[in-house]
Amino acid sequence: MAITDLPLDARPREKLLARGPDALTDAELLAVLLRVGVRGKSAIELGQQLLEQCGGLPGLLQADSAARLKLPGLGPAKSAGLLAALELSRRGLAAELQRGPAFSQPAQVRRYLQAELAGERNEVFLALFLDTRHRLIASERLFQGSIDGASVYPRVLVQKAMLHNAAALIVAHNHPSGVAEPSAADEALTRTLKEALALVDVRLLDHIVVSQGSTVSLAERGLM
Repeated sequence: MAITDLPLDARPREKLLARGPDALTDAELLAVLLRVGVRGKSAIELGQQLLEQCGGLPGLLQADSAARLKLPGLGPAKSAGLLAALELSRRGLAAELQRGPAFSQPAQVRRYLQAELAGERNEVFLALFLDTRHRLIASERLFQGSIDGASVYPRVLVQKAMLHNAAALIVAHNHPSGVAEPSAADEALTRTLKEALALVDVRLLDHIVVSQGSTVSLAERGLM
């Protein structure tokens, strides 16, 4: 069924304007960006197909350009539109964290980290460097590893914290397996990083583990 055959209030663009983005499914939001479908598929059906092929929205947005261009119905123009939407989202979330205390905005922090890390195929370790009011100074990917893990060096993290003149940090890494549950190694690493940063009077506020479907805060678990 073509989108024009749907009732007016069921069409993605009209629904978005009338009810807001939360009322739309991922496929419907993609349809708004894609604008048109392909022969035999509406933009909504094309959006759903792309999500299924990529394992969800994070996988689609994090796919490299070459892989994305090979997806049926997704040429350079539509691929560029998706990349622009993702980058605008990241910049908007980063701007929110720069304006207000990151540690008092856990929902924004989690959304930002999801946008950054959830679709990565390999493990990536990222640090949010914060000022004395816990506003974001910089977000930096420090270590990358195989799907089995990344080697994280406390000395490098301490050096970066001093370079940014940071008063506090939030660190995060993804679990490409899709399970955000912290491992014993994650807990041990958190303790090591906290002790190393304390030597230069920098607080480690949280360590967040990210997967495509969820995030887990070690601070909330009482593991800090």
